[in-house]
Amino acid sequence: MLPVLEARAVVKTFHGGDGGEVRVLEGADLRVARGEMVAIVGASGAGKSTLLHVLGALERPTSGDVLLAGEAVGALADEALAALRNRKVGFVFQFHHLLKEFSALENVMMPLRIAGRSTADARERAEGLLERVGLSHRRHHRPAELSGGEQQRTAVARALAMRPLLLLADEPSGNLDHHHAESLHALFAELAREMELGLVVVTHNRALAARADRVLVLENGRLDDNSSSEGMV
Repeated sequence: MLPVLEARAVVKTFHGGDGGEVRVLEGADLRVARGEMVAIVGASGAGKSTLLHVLGALERPTSGDVLLAGEAVGALADEALAALRNRKVGFVFQFHHLLKEFSALENVMMPLRIAGRSTADARERAEGLLERVGLSHRRHHRPAELSGGEQQRTAVARALAMRPLLLLADEPSGNLDHHHAESLHALFAELAREMELGLVVVTHNRALAARADRVLVLENGRLDDNSSSEGMV
């Protein structure tokens, strides 16, 4: 079976303020299977968020290849790349980015409505996802009326609305207290198995990393599953 995500010798460079080249990724390699949860850890400034953006086709690699469900993204035109990303990748960030004027249900419906799904279909899908993340009773509340944990669970439901094959999470529990963080961590592990998602999470949280099937260390621009993660998370 093809991996959900494959990165081959990915290099990413930026131009610094002095005009010099800054190499953030130096040939990163990664394969993620369906139903697999992979945690990426590393020191602050190691390039973890940059890697996640490249893996999710938010940014193009300077060189190397990224494949989503076997489809190489590097040669795609911007419009085709955006369409592929919207179909196959869901994102969860440290800050939930919910639309404050809309209810939890409406926030989860939003990607489906933008994609052209009918209101009835979008509502049915969104209600099912909110039930799965334990928020059916809060579906008509706006973000300001939800706790931090509830807001992030709503963001997870929204990320799953389009039935992605890959879910990418960047410090998803970074703003949550211990109780809500642990609840969110358990949810991620369950969703990866139940929905057969490929799940890649960047985290400094040891408890979240411990739930992953694999923990990879990003160091010197490369991913290593043999390095000790001591002191990295």
